[in-house]
Amino acid sequence: MSERLQPGDTAPDFTLPDADGTEVSLSSYKGRKVIVYFYPAALTPGCTKQACDFTDNLELLAGAGYDVVGVSPDKPEKLAKFREQEDLKVTLVGDPSKEVLTAYGAFGEKKLYGKTVTGVIRSTIVVDEDGKVERALYNVKATGHVAKIIKDLDL
Repeated sequence: MSERLQPGDTAPDFTLPDADGTEVSLSSYKGRKVIVYFYPAALTPGCTKQACDFTDNLELLAGAGYDVVGVSPDKPEKLAKFREQEDLKVTLVGDPSKEVLTAYGAFGEKKLYGKTVTGVIRSTIVVDEDGKVERALYNVKATGHVAKIIKDLDL
């Protein structure tokens, strides 16, 4: 099981391909706040709801200085289909090797319908302008999560 990040930790840098196959690095956001959220799979009901919620609130978040990056184990082709099908505006990156998911504590054992399974732990990490973890939220719900973040960040 990977270690969960704590506020004050340095967020692990990453470079992953986005839906167009373009490399996206956390370090390229230096000087801005970033909400990095981890979700199990594109084109599934809960993940679609969460991605649409982030897209619907992107203007508010961007206005407050936050960029949003969604990370899943999906390949860029699936992310592109997800983005087009749902008209998503958030940056989606794929981590098929699950190295970044693991580095962020967003991959490991979790309960699913009462059974213990290994998989993506729906998580959200808020990274400050200096690349430090501001908030680390694990086992979040897909529905209502974005509204909770907005409330918690006082936006």
